[in-house]
Amino acid sequence: MFDRKHRVIEAKTSHGRKMTPAKRAFDLIFAALMLPFLLPVIVLTAIAALVLQGRPIFYVSERMKTADQGFALYKFRTMTSDPSDSGASGGHKEARVTPLGRIMRKFRLDELPQLLNVIKGDMTYVGPRPPLRRYVELRPDLYSEVLSCRPGITGLASVVYHKEEARLLKTSRSSEENERIYLNRCVPRKARIDLLYKKHRSVCLDMRIILATLSRKIRPLPKI
Repeated sequence: MFDRKHRVIEAKTSHGRKMTPAKRAFDLIFAALMLPFLLPVIVLTAIAALVLQGRPIFYVSERMKTADQGFALYKFRTMTSDPSDSGASGGHKEARVTPLGRIMRKFRLDELPQLLNVIKGDMTYVGPRPPLRRYVELRPDLYSEVLSCRPGITGLASVVYHKEEARLLKTSRSSEENERIYLNRCVPRKARIDLLYKKHRSVCLDMRIILATLSRKIRPLPKI
C-alpha cells in the first residue's frame, strides 16, 4: 500500500521536478542582474554575523523540492544553535533569536544565501515556500499539489499570509502548541493560496509578487 501511495504522489509531482525554460531563464537572468548589488550585502552580512555571533554563520536545513525530493536550503543563522531544534519557528523560540538575527529577519537579509539555491536550480524566485520534510510526510495530500510548483524564495502566500502566520505562531509557548497551530491553521491556508498561484502563475504575476515583497506591501495583489 505504501509503495502504491508513493507512486501516486511521485506521479503527481513529477511534472514539478523541472521548471519551464522561460522561468529558469528568468531566474538566471535576474540572478545575474542582482548579484553585483547583492554580493556586497551578502559579504558584509556574513562578516557581521561572524564578528557578532560567531560560527556557524549559515543555517542549513533540509527542505523539500517535491513531495519526495529534498535539498539543502541556506540561510544566515539568526538564532543560537540548538541540536534538538525542529519544526516551524514560533513564540517558543523567540528567546533564541539574536540581536543581529532580529535585524536580519526584519530586512530579510537572512534569506540572501538562498540565491545559491536559485542558481543551483533547487528553488526559484517565486513559488511556494519549501516545507520541512516532516510536514510533507504529515500532509502529503496538500503538498503533492503545492510542490508541483518549484518552491521559491517568496511567493503569493508569503506576501498575503506572512503577517497572519507570524501573529498566530507568536502565541505558542511550546513546540507541541506550535505544531498544532502550524499544522491546523497555517498549512491549509497557505496551501490554498499556493494553489491559487499555481492556477494563475505567469512571469507578470511573478514580477508583481517580487515587487510586493521588496516594498513589503502585504495586501491581496492580483485580481484573480
